[in-house]
Amino acid sequence: MRVLKRTKIVATLGPATDDLEVLEKLFWAGVDVVRLNFSHGSAQDHIDRANNVRAVIAKTGYRVGILADLQGPKIRIARFANDKVWLNEGQEFALDINLGENEGDHGQVGITYEPLANEVGEGSRLLLDDGRIVLDVVNVERGRVNCVVAVGGQLSNNKGINLLGGGLSATALTEKDIEDIQTVAAINADFVAISFPRSADDMNYARKLLNEAGCYASLVAKIERAEAMEAMDEIILASDVIMVARGDLGVEIGDANLPAAQKQLIKRARQLDRAVITATQMMESMIDNPIPTRAEVFDVANAVVDGTDAIMLSAETAMGKYPVKAVESMTRICLETEKQQSVRKSKHRVDTHFSRVDEAIAMSAMYMANHSDINGLIALTQSGATPLWMSRISSGLPIFAFSSQESTLGKVTLYRGVIPVHFSLEAQDHAEVNREIIEVLKKHGYAKKGDTFIITKGDLTGQEGGTNAMKVVTVGEGLIPA
Repeated sequence: MRVLKRTKIVATLGPATDDLEVLEKLFWAGVDVVRLNFSHGSAQDHIDRANNVRAVIAKTGYRVGILADLQGPKIRIARFANDKVWLNEGQEFALDINLGENEGDHGQVGITYEPLANEVGEGSRLLLDDGRIVLDVVNVERGRVNCVVAVGGQLSNNKGINLLGGGLSATALTEKDIEDIQTVAAINADFVAISFPRSADDMNYARKLLNEAGCYASLVAKIERAEAMEAMDEIILASDVIMVARGDLGVEIGDANLPAAQKQLIKRARQLDRAVITATQMMESMIDNPIPTRAEVFDVANAVVDGTDAIMLSAETAMGKYPVKAVESMTRICLETEKQQSVRKSKHRVDTHFSRVDEAIAMSAMYMANHSDINGLIALTQSGATPLWMSRISSGLPIFAFSSQESTLGKVTLYRGVIPVHFSLEAQDHAEVNREIIEVLKKHGYAKKGDTFIITKGDLTGQEGGTNAMKVVTVGEGLIPA
């Protein structure tokens, strides 16, 4: 049995995790969702990694989710004749759509995004390579963006371009993404992340394409554009999950504004009953080092305190030297931070009138659990809605999502504090179902004599939205086995 933490860990797969033994160690170290990064690798690479994940799930019996992260638009410079140049502050430098792909030099380089010259002008500030190089636009002439270097340094091939304050019109879904959706459907991913959405329309279009491909995965909106912050609520409501993608977002809104934006996004997602992932550079030093920096420890802990559902590792696990240690470190930080009383208390929706019975049951169960001697909550669920609502309330208690639906079990892997448990409902007598539920928990090592649980369920019809009952049971009393 794994140690139960509430905050979920998303780990990106790559060459460092292709060994099945390493992958299994990641599972036991605390990974809850694996990420397939479609910015790198072939379709077959992703299929092979998904197959490896399912092989380890079958071996360990521990259900993790699969997140397919589509590449999205890549607004980049082209290449240099000598692979890289050094730019000095104050020098002139141009981004030229007319320049050949490999003809960049000390004074100019080509670009992959043709509309750039029409979307910037005098006074625009461009940030290259995640903001390491800063260019101020002087003027634009016939597809050539003439700039002065404001912050210099080394610039190498294919680095990204951002416009400070946002405003570039690149569509969220490219032709490559549309092709990759077919692979995502073949993999049967639990989550699909959409890069650079600007509005709810981008998310609705993505969902339409996915559904047409036969994929009904939960949709993740990566918040990484300045425009996305302005359309925050509509994007959140059009999605199932949001990701605070701090790399590009920090470049577009400015690093100083990023901490407040992260807190705002996490808070708003939870208020709107959506899950949220905090991502980018969380433990980046562990790509090369076996222990995190103190700043990284504080960063992870702060995200947990803010109420994020999940924290994400990227290159740390995909290509780092210490993928297992990175997950183990994150798990330790989560467990210690989750002991804080402030993380266990909640005022979530205490003044809300609930129009749905199942939602009211979920809220009532969590209120009771947080104010009495309860060891955990158990939700029999078809859609995953009840454990989602429960997980919006801060608590130190585990929420067990019992379902026969594989898609639902995959979905809840990302919800804070929720543990997926496969359960096939056969009995129709409520007392017998309660007994079987406790037997399953005992088998997994989650229940012992004297433990008390709250069980929520419906009329045992197997229909979505049917939760209408709450029962308190104690192991070893009455029909509940010891």
